[in-house]
Amino acid sequence: MKVVDLRGIPWENNPRLEKITRRGELLEEEYEGVVKEIINNVKTRGDEALVEYTNRFDKVGVTSAGELEIPYEQLEEAYKTLPSDVREALEFAAERIKKFHEKQLEESFITEEPEGIILGQKVLPLERVGVYVPGGKAQYPSTVLMNVIPAKVAGVGEIVMVSPNPSAVTLAAAYIAGVDRVFKIGGAQAVAALAYGTQTVPKVDKIVGPGNIYVALAKKLLYGVVDIDMVAGPSEILVIADRSANPSWVAADLLSQAEHDELAGPFCVTDSLDLALKVRDEVERQLSELDRREIAQKSVENWGTIFVVEDMDRACELANLIAPEHLEVFTRNPWELLPKIRNAGAIFLGEYTTEPLGDYVLGPNHTLPTGGTARFYSPLGVYDFVKRSSILYVSKGGFDKVKDAAKILATREGLTAHRRAIEIREEG
Repeated sequence: MKVVDLRGIPWENNPRLEKITRRGELLEEEYEGVVKEIINNVKTRGDEALVEYTNRFDKVGVTSAGELEIPYEQLEEAYKTLPSDVREALEFAAERIKKFHEKQLEESFITEEPEGIILGQKVLPLERVGVYVPGGKAQYPSTVLMNVIPAKVAGVGEIVMVSPNPSAVTLAAAYIAGVDRVFKIGGAQAVAALAYGTQTVPKVDKIVGPGNIYVALAKKLLYGVVDIDMVAGPSEILVIADRSANPSWVAADLLSQAEHDELAGPFCVTDSLDLALKVRDEVERQLSELDRREIAQKSVENWGTIFVVEDMDRACELANLIAPEHLEVFTRNPWELLPKIRNAGAIFLGEYTTEPLGDYVLGPNHTLPTGGTARFYSPLGVYDFVKRSSILYVSKGGFDKVKDAAKILATREGLTAHRRAIEIREEG
């Protein structure tokens, strides 16, 4: 990992920091053309393009679109044949995720004013949602639980899952979470199929779930054709650590995200140069022990950075600037820094709160904003799977209460037909 000493140096002049804060933008420029071509082909050629891309990228040898859907019985069989310890772990996680997300449920409401104005909001679940589950470099049954369970809690009518080459444990997780249909497709082509619909894949109202840069860009380009949760790109972690932190633990957590993808971003911010050097050395030592060393090595080489700053206040400022997906705080009193943190997808406080616990079993959602979008995006939740309609009723008495102010505003805006729609009711 690269150690960058920012003490006494203006941040705006540091090329490494600029690269990190612009990382989502830089990746888009490189891949956007390819993604646009895939989207257009699926839009115009439907199943034909979907089969072609699936064979090219996923190497599954599909001969027709009918082979893309996995029979529901296969999900049930995967669940029944799952080793008991794995099944119990998935069900343990599912129950915790469900309980957490049930606290996010919204209720419809109606309010009434004495003059006869009735106002309210109707909260309804979306009718059909598509869930993208990565499956290229690894299998992610936890992502199934995290994306499907909030939709089920919200009351979504139909949940369609897409995943390239889903494993038995991924299918079992889909069974536990309550997925309705599963298609073994991935990449930008799967996102396009869900957005436009094909002869085989149904069109959905919203697409959620993380993926690689192709998936993230496809979701971004198709927003408006379909709703999306967020533009979730390669994973990233930022660890704020003071000299009390265990360098081995910090390094292990950085590598836990580096192993996801060659484009993943492992970052650390500390006020101790000594700790920075120890973490750097630990990362190199632990890399040699990883099963996914090649992927993690490229992530560390491309993006791995340890910033050294003057103090913990500056560390929080830098973290807010980077706005990471996962933010760990390993300091003597992590709760003291919490009020100073504004931009992070999820905040992990304390040395035992390692990010993988949040990935799997704690309960809050692990589908989080990346690439600096934590400045304005939130974690996936039940609120992503509902829509709201305003309810308005006005009696004659209520009309008399509000009409004059409405006429003034309509006149001020120069919208005479608006004003006339009010005046014609005054005339009877």
